[in-house]
Amino acid sequence: MDALYSQVFFPKTLGELFASWNRFPNAVPFAGGTGIIYGQEKRSLSLPSNIIALDRLDELRHITRTERYLEIGAMVRLSDILKLGKVLPQILREALSRTANPQIRNIATIGGNICYSDWKLDAACALVALDAQYELRTGASSRWISATRFSASTEEKKLNRQELFTRLRIPLEHWDYTVYRKFNANQFGTAYTGATAFVARIQKNILSEVRLVFSGETMLRDKDSEAILTGKLLPLGKREGKAFVELWEEYIAAAPVPNAVLKTWIINFIKSTVRNLA
Repeated sequence: MDALYSQVFFPKTLGELFASWNRFPNAVPFAGGTGIIYGQEKRSLSLPSNIIALDRLDELRHITRTERYLEIGAMVRLSDILKLGKVLPQILREALSRTANPQIRNIATIGGNICYSDWKLDAACALVALDAQYELRTGASSRWISATRFSASTEEKKLNRQELFTRLRIPLEHWDYTVYRKFNANQFGTAYTGATAFVARIQKNILSEVRLVFSGETMLRDKDSEAILTGKLLPLGKREGKAFVELWEEYIAAAPVPNAVLKTWIINFIKSTVRNLA
């Protein structure tokens, strides 16, 4: 007979994990636990009735590299990812290096950072800009989903409650121009936080590809505005830069961003980034 009281499971394989999860469907996977530390000021400290601890799953700690991709297991700590140095795309290095403090980065895992439910944490913004892919597994199958789709829709994560984030795949593409800015709630006296990532690829003094992403409680990316800059000669003309900013102003005006200060901050970031290209 299954126990009725709170339990913590320590599976050593994914097979053991899904067997425990099938037996106790309400069990919650537990990674580094830093989400609880961050949330103590907002809510009382409480734990699920049943927990599946992931720290003994060695297969979720692997890092592999091919010519085209970098694959990182969900239980790899942020500090260990940063040790990869220049192998890691610059925009992701900047995002992770500005996550909390060294003590937290030694505990927090990349899977926990991506799957945190209250809002999109630092890694999400950079990974969407890099067009990363996430592997989601059940006891019987696995699938890959884009970082954009995963981050943009909370409903996507609810399709299968016994689906586990197991690893991410990052394209090892070269970006000539990258800018990352983190919005600190304490800067402007607002409770809203977020980050913005801008990456551009330049070939023969021409912008061949541009991506601009904002992440916070929501994820914002406007591909129509990116198309305006694609193919433009550098230095960027005032006309193209103005058109890019205006499209984003229209996009943000209609976007679910409840804080006017934050909207202004995003637009100012875009103006500064475009000015540098000009």
